[in-house]
Amino acid sequence: MLAIVIPYFKLSFFKFTLDSLATQTDKRFTVYIGDDASPENPNELLEKYKGLFNFKYQYFEKNLGSDSLVMQWNRCMALTENEEWIMILGDDDVLSENVVGDFYKNIDEIKNINSSVIRFSTARLDELNNLTSEIFYHPKTEKPSDFYYRRHKGLTRSSLSEHIFSKNGYLQFGFRDYPLAWHSDDIAWIDFSNNNRIFNINSSIVYVRVSNLSITGQDRNVEKKKIAELNFFKDLVYEKFDLFEKNQMLDFLIHYEVIIKRRQKVRLKEWLFLFKKYIQIGFLGPFLQFMKRFLKYYLKLLFLNHTHSLAV
Repeated sequence: MLAIVIPYFKLSFFKFTLDSLATQTDKRFTVYIGDDASPENPNELLEKYKGLFNFKYQYFEKNLGSDSLVMQWNRCMALTENEEWIMILGDDDVLSENVVGDFYKNIDEIKNINSSVIRFSTARLDELNNLTSEIFYHPKTEKPSDFYYRRHKGLTRSSLSEHIFSKNGYLQFGFRDYPLAWHSDDIAWIDFSNNNRIFNINSSIVYVRVSNLSITGQDRNVEKKKIAELNFFKDLVYEKFDLFEKNQMLDFLIHYEVIIKRRQKVRLKEWLFLFKKYIQIGFLGPFLQFMKRFLKYYLKLLFLNHTHSLAV
């Protein structure tokens, strides 16, 4: 059985989400709505959907999402019962009518390849329900490392809502609590898949809304997103590096180096870590370029420290 978990806070587009659940051709799912102490009470709206699909609503007295979206996700996940599979659906996102049906059509094949992460085709919506992107399709199965590398290179998109994952995978690894949950889903698909392939369903679509109310659509949280990006890439290169091809490793190392330099002061142990990883990859040219950057950085740092000591 499938659980669809909605961490609820915004009423603005919630009707479209509920409409898409009510029109599913296959009703073998239960919706769990966890209200994060929202000032916008959805009960009047929810009354209209009683009998159209099975749902359970829980109001939480304390708001968690403003401090940790992952904690709110976890609290909502705890509402689920004996379901084996879970989707966390945004309160403004929309499913095409055959999403659940296509999941069940493919469930035997999903289990045969031992996949614990399923992804649907996806497209972006705006506030007026207009498509603002192409529809993104995927290979039928894909290594999670290859998928994330495609995302990193801007060849596809990804967000939380278009995935279904096994509850066992979630219980084993959990979501990593990055600020704003930025990249928490990206690392989750690598964690939850546990080195098995992601199964992709291209015959149905999850429409993800990007508006000025969504975290993706906002630009006022830039600093928190930078911190989350640093945490994510640190986990990626420290823990998941060996999952990637050498050319992919090189791209991630260079990107991680750029990120840590933003802090203005790079710790020596981080340079040593990068040194070891460049050696591991074995590309002479990139390694020599790295050593050049390393020497330039520390010569500049020594000069600044010397200038500061003279001034004092």
